[in-house]
Amino acid sequence: MNKGKQTSTSRENCVKVEVDTSIRLVPEATGKLLAWASGIESSTNTYLEQTKAIARKLGAYYRPDGLTEIGFWVPGLIRDVLHEREIYLEVFTPLEPIDWQEKEQSLKFKRDRLHLEQQGEFIWGVVAGMQPGNRARAGSFYWLRYVDRAEQLRTIRDLVPYSLPYGIFAPAELYDMDSLQANRADLDYLERTAKSNDPKIKIPRVSDPRNILQIHVGTASAEGTIEGLTRIYHEIATKIKQELPLTPSEQNYLGYDAIELLPTEPTIEYRDEYSPESEFFAFIAEEDDIVEIELFKPNTQDWGYDVPILGSSTTNPALLGSLRPDEVVDFIATLHNFPTHPIQLIYDLVYGHGDNQSELLIAREFLKGPNMYGQDLNHQLPMVRAILLEMQRRKINTGADGIRIDGGQDFRFFNPLSGRVEQDDAYLLEMSNIVQEIKGHQRLLFTIFEDGRPWPEEGWEEKSTYRELIELKPESYQWGPLIFAHNTPSLKGFWDKKWSRVMEVMTMGDHWITGCGNHDTVRRGNQIDATEAINWHLGKSLPDVLHNAYDNPAVTLWVNCFSPGLPMDFINATMHAPWLFFRNTDEQYGVKVVSEEVGFLDWQINSNLYRQAHCFPRLKTMGFKQLKQLKQFGTALHQAMIQQDCNLAEVVEVLRACTAPDTHCIEELPPLGELMRGGMVRFLKKLDEDRLKRFALMFMEDCYQVCNISNYQSKVDSLRAKFNLTTREFRHQHPWLAQNILPIDTFDKIDDRERTVIYGIRHNSKTEPAVAIIANFEGDAIKLDAAEILKTDLAQWKIAIATPNLEAEDLTQLNLGNGEGLLLTRLK
Repeated sequence: MNKGKQTSTSRENCVKVEVDTSIRLVPEATGKLLAWASGIESSTNTYLEQTKAIARKLGAYYRPDGLTEIGFWVPGLIRDVLHEREIYLEVFTPLEPIDWQEKEQSLKFKRDRLHLEQQGEFIWGVVAGMQPGNRARAGSFYWLRYVDRAEQLRTIRDLVPYSLPYGIFAPAELYDMDSLQANRADLDYLERTAKSNDPKIKIPRVSDPRNILQIHVGTASAEGTIEGLTRIYHEIATKIKQELPLTPSEQNYLGYDAIELLPTEPTIEYRDEYSPESEFFAFIAEEDDIVEIELFKPNTQDWGYDVPILGSSTTNPALLGSLRPDEVVDFIATLHNFPTHPIQLIYDLVYGHGDNQSELLIAREFLKGPNMYGQDLNHQLPMVRAILLEMQRRKINTGADGIRIDGGQDFRFFNPLSGRVEQDDAYLLEMSNIVQEIKGHQRLLFTIFEDGRPWPEEGWEEKSTYRELIELKPESYQWGPLIFAHNTPSLKGFWDKKWSRVMEVMTMGDHWITGCGNHDTVRRGNQIDATEAINWHLGKSLPDVLHNAYDNPAVTLWVNCFSPGLPMDFINATMHAPWLFFRNTDEQYGVKVVSEEVGFLDWQINSNLYRQAHCFPRLKTMGFKQLKQLKQFGTALHQAMIQQDCNLAEVVEVLRACTAPDTHCIEELPPLGELMRGGMVRFLKKLDEDRLKRFALMFMEDCYQVCNISNYQSKVDSLRAKFNLTTREFRHQHPWLAQNILPIDTFDKIDDRERTVIYGIRHNSKTEPAVAIIANFEGDAIKLDAAEILKTDLAQWKIAIATPNLEAEDLTQLNLGNGEGLLLTRLK
């Protein structure tokens, strides 16, 4: 073991960095930690309470006294280790400053190895000399290593790290979290919201927002990072303070009480082999205790739901421009200090399943077995349950205000006492009751459950009540029936078919998330067969139909200005930007995923868009110069994958056979030879499994680029953006609308199979004036007498909001086209 300090000079800016290489175990402090752990295990607390206490100490915590507490859960490790003393902590401390913006760099690290203390299934230690990271400086990287009985070097990674700048397969970084929390810019907000006016409530729950904007970080700014979102909201805040006009695209970010980010946990990473080696943290050379490591800035692209579970306590580094945890706190503080009113942040949490890649990263005890997403998690094992809850606690301690729990119906287990598979509602409720604590300020978070039980039972869409968790926890919210993935308003007759669900929203939807467009529904819209009955009133092309289906002014007017519940929008839908399920994270299923997503080309891309430089640049270099070429090949790929049951070798042979002139190799498809020109000839003639996998990867990366909303900001319709913002502001001004309708209220639709025209009047039980609505959700234009429809004297009413371009001078001769409507308020 080396002691003392080593001085290194940076290659680029000659900054001298002093690294304390005296990394050593501190026996006395370690003994106290062991005694504490032993005391917990021998206490009279329940086993679950004991495991929760132990989980708090896992990972690496940089203490105020400069020492670092280390804890690992290592179930079954002794059975796998050749010699007990072969288990050691390996620490890498950079000898040169890391440039966090650099895409690729090679640096020297000081490597230290030391033995910790094992106690039962845990390894503990208190260590001196480890370097804590902060905004400007990299901390020491660490993991456990051991040699197994086959004499292979194995790695145990920190399950609950605070920082993973180089991804899930790289070592975690020690971080000074106490200093980060002490210096955050929103402590006043956290103090205010942690206070309760009710002396009986010791820990208050964050108040409900009035509406939500759903955002995918990777495509919501030009940078594709949380840093990029901070820039956008900082620029908007500056304009508001200076009373400067906002652009239409900026208006689409405004008027919300809360932002819900699609999952920001680390996702799986690209594997060309089933290997646990990191692609972002690669060992190049070593000499004694000096190791040269090549660092690659993570560039994983994913919609967020492909999680390996490891590292769910922190943020996906691919979403961090700076690779620093401070970036998340900066964004949250920017929202909390927004000049019009604080904006809440909601995390989308994925703990119902783990991707198959988790088998390479976490103990087998975490996994119960395979499911359609990867692996079921073993929530019933107390230590696993405690660690998963601890991951969530560390995640929300970044300052989030709310959580959305993904896939609540997936939390199931076999109960040997009842002999049935049951829902683990106790775990779901516990997720909602985790206490956030930041600098002594304690809060319970606003909670949304996504739960479609009895999914995946046949007919679940109609069988589901979407109310199970609301009934167990009345202050919580659930995704309502109209916002779930299976909703497809692009289809003709959708609103008439779903009318019973619309009425449920009105009568009992006060704790449902409402709206139409979100990451699931828009993606599902891409999968509609274009030969089905499309609602062509929404547009002249499939992309226009889809954009107007999920940003329908008449529906927006109803959701924001008349309907109960909690409205949510999706930024890609309001920006009319493309969206799909994407990931560049594996070759095993990459071709299959692309074959299932080719409908995106019909529903989201047109020839004019395809010709633009940002659209599919990678595939264009492969020879797909025209959209029709890519569509034709995509359709053939989709059919071949079905026909050959995803056998890639056979799929390649089928596709190559399609290139022969006048060869109809796939039923109902013209020969691909008709589209072979230039680069397409070379691509198809040389097609093999590797090239097909390469195509799939480039397709996904091109789609990720084309979905970035920065490409469409200059094209946002100013009238639509202003109208949408006006409806959101109306919701803020009339919060009573979130309540269910009263017996004296009216709501119905005109009995017409060709149209869905809704109308109604709502009364506030307190002092605000009543509101009335007439809106054409779907169908040909219709001429109406508003007085007759609403059965009221129009002289007592005024127009509050009308959809863009609606002519409404004479309400007795009101002509409502598809997607048009108006809102009236009663004169006081």
